[in-house]
Amino acid sequence: MPAPDPGVRVDPAEVARVQQLLRDHLRDGLRDTAEPRRPPDLRLAPAALAAWGVVLLGVTLGPVAAIAALIAAVLLAVAAAVRVRRRQRHRRARGAATVLAAAGCAAAAGLVVTSHALLVAQHPLREPAERGAAATVRVVVRDDPQPVRAATYGSQPGTPQQFLVPVVLVRAEVDDGVWAAGGRMLLIAPAEGWSGLLPGQAVSADGLLAPAARRDLTAAVLRVRGPPRDVAAPPWWQHAAGELRGGLREAAEVLPPAAAGLLPGLVVGDTSRLTAEVEADFRAAGLTHLLAVSGANLAIVGGAVLALLRLVRADPRLAAVLSAAAVAGFVVLARPSPSVVRAAAMAAVVMLALALGRGRSAVPALAAAVLVLLLADPALAVDPGFALSVFATGALVLLAPGWAVALRRRGVPGWAAEALAVPAAAFLATAPLVAGLNGEVNAIAVLANLLAVPAVAPATVLGVLAAVLSPLGLPLAQACAWLAGPAVGWLVLVADRSAAVPGAVLPWPDGLLGALLLAGLAVVLLALSRSPRWRAVLVALVLGLALVLVPTRVVRPGWPPPGWAVVACDVGQGDALVLATGRPGWAVLVDAGPEDGLVDACLDRLGVQGLAMVVLTHLHADHVGGLAGALRDRPVAGVAVGPLREPRWALAGVAAAAASSGAPLVALTAGQRLTWPALTLDVLGPLHPAAVVDPDDGTVVNDGSLVLRARTPAGTALLTGDVELASQADLVASGADLRADVLKMPHHGSRYTSVAFLNAVSPRAVLVSVGAGNRYRHPDPGLIGGLERAGAAVRRTDTAGDIALVGRSAGEDLQFVSRGSPLPAPR
Repeated sequence: MPAPDPGVRVDPAEVARVQQLLRDHLRDGLRDTAEPRRPPDLRLAPAALAAWGVVLLGVTLGPVAAIAALIAAVLLAVAAAVRVRRRQRHRRARGAATVLAAAGCAAAAGLVVTSHALLVAQHPLREPAERGAAATVRVVVRDDPQPVRAATYGSQPGTPQQFLVPVVLVRAEVDDGVWAAGGRMLLIAPAEGWSGLLPGQAVSADGLLAPAARRDLTAAVLRVRGPPRDVAAPPWWQHAAGELRGGLREAAEVLPPAAAGLLPGLVVGDTSRLTAEVEADFRAAGLTHLLAVSGANLAIVGGAVLALLRLVRADPRLAAVLSAAAVAGFVVLARPSPSVVRAAAMAAVVMLALALGRGRSAVPALAAAVLVLLLADPALAVDPGFALSVFATGALVLLAPGWAVALRRRGVPGWAAEALAVPAAAFLATAPLVAGLNGEVNAIAVLANLLAVPAVAPATVLGVLAAVLSPLGLPLAQACAWLAGPAVGWLVLVADRSAAVPGAVLPWPDGLLGALLLAGLAVVLLALSRSPRWRAVLVALVLGLALVLVPTRVVRPGWPPPGWAVVACDVGQGDALVLATGRPGWAVLVDAGPEDGLVDACLDRLGVQGLAMVVLTHLHADHVGGLAGALRDRPVAGVAVGPLREPRWALAGVAAAAASSGAPLVALTAGQRLTWPALTLDVLGPLHPAAVVDPDDGTVVNDGSLVLRARTPAGTALLTGDVELASQADLVASGADLRADVLKMPHHGSRYTSVAFLNAVSPRAVLVSVGAGNRYRHPDPGLIGGLERAGAAVRRTDTAGDIALVGRSAGEDLQFVSRGSPLPAPR
């Protein structure tokens, strides 16, 4: 070894500084490195994309397309292998090798998906499902039962009445024959007995077969009758996970109802106690992904354990092992269903990239994870959650680190740079998929996710601690849940305020075309933003659009229109009509729609500060579900109901909401009159309400609706609730004066409206309160066409949004003003 040069002087401080830089480099991983500037290693990405495309073709188009894709992949692989052999000494052979790898993976994927597609196409249950045969099946639950929430005519708002249960078929008995057959099935089951099943449990069920509605390798659907039979015990790990999840739900009860339902959903994806209002707010704010177990949950848990071990200077290998064990334990806690296993694979990619400090290692790991998952479960190719997970993970490991470094170079603090880069990258990567799926672009989603970021990690970690500590004693778990309360409350507040922003959701073409259009627009904007000249142009364009569009969407010119007398609020598939009383800030509300937030927002837009009366025509969920929102922070003189008091659960909810607001619950019957300075309400029906009612008989409940004739300065309006043919016939036969300038169409424009009734009313205009894309196909096209041919003006909330009837001078025709921006169809 050469002797040290005496002319070189080593400064100990400099050595310490270099050592500290090395430690910072190892600790910060992708941060503060030049790694993001290096081109990513994309050699395995074409293989993953090719395999995904082949599986997608096979699943959606069937075995013929799968076989064709398999043959094409094999031929391409052979051609690429020959090319590689001929040019193995040249650099151009690298491209051929990439093609060979992609073709080989595509061939393997084609072989797998072909076998699955053939099994589904030749499954013994396909023919019985086409004819709706009765069947008895023995199945194994494959994933958590998913609630189907719908504010239907006879259902309690927000309460799941049915569950979708993904299962694997063990045995099916149809038409006295027995098949021992595997394959996927989907059960549409009632809540009783099915909602609490765990993955891995074997059960028996009876019901009617139906064809699968989606192409996702599901052989058949069974509409189940009654609770499950012969229920087997779940695996021990599923039982343990169920106990811990139950402990988390119980501990969360120390929080307010909204936060208590949100905490289990945020931590382990348990949305069984999530309130309908919070669920709607999260959907409107673009925060729904927080309610599903994703790679972020596992990365937070693993990262928290890793950070704790680093604080105590644990050995890196021990820290890696313990962090992986924590992730595995969380998978068990969240239950190792396919969605959770997929999330674990995505989290492993992120943690690998962070642990190695190499962005180039992340893309091959992500591609390998995609390949393994698709070969193990080809149905993931058509799963929107899988696509969102892959795209979001790719954005986090490719875009976010570089963006964070760029922001730090411009003087943004490190924590702020990461907080901005992560949600922006995830939003940019997933926005085309979300737009294609939902037919809309949520302009507020980035800001909402940015505001939610600081609260997600502490709420998740404390929620996991509450679940883990619950077997040791409920007080310990409740303490952790209580500590998580501020973070969870912040998320509830962010979702509530974001959902209340008017015009935040922009309509967009749906389907593949919409996704490609937004993706192309994003690519163009990113490319232009790299040039300083074009960046300035883009900033000016965005500011100009904001100055023009934001005021017109948030504060619409002319809304509320001066002199409005009647407003049909756009509350989706439901009714909510606001009548001016002549007293500033006070109105009468007839029905409250299906959800709290929608009617609350409509009243806010109209400047309604108090309610002189709330009249509920009948007690179906699409008319009473939003009552709490209408009463929120508003004085109310009374809540009125008709003579029909079914369903009982709805009446109890109405009474509780009225009592909490200090409003009396009053009864209205035919012949009564209510008056205010600029409004008179005459109660015309129901004339013969049923004495005994089956609450599940929707027609009888509809015919018990209150029918009101409103006299306003803008004209008369007949408000009919959901009356059907029998009640309409009673009103016509009674000889009552039904004539009105405006008719609020019965039952959202249902075809069960008689011509005699329409002739008796003889309206000049009709209001149809109806939701876009509703599954009842309201309003009836023939009925609406007949009214238009008769000369009546038709105004619909599903196409015009809020609709106002405004005052007019003598001799003028009826005047309507539409707010626009109707609610999009539900997805």
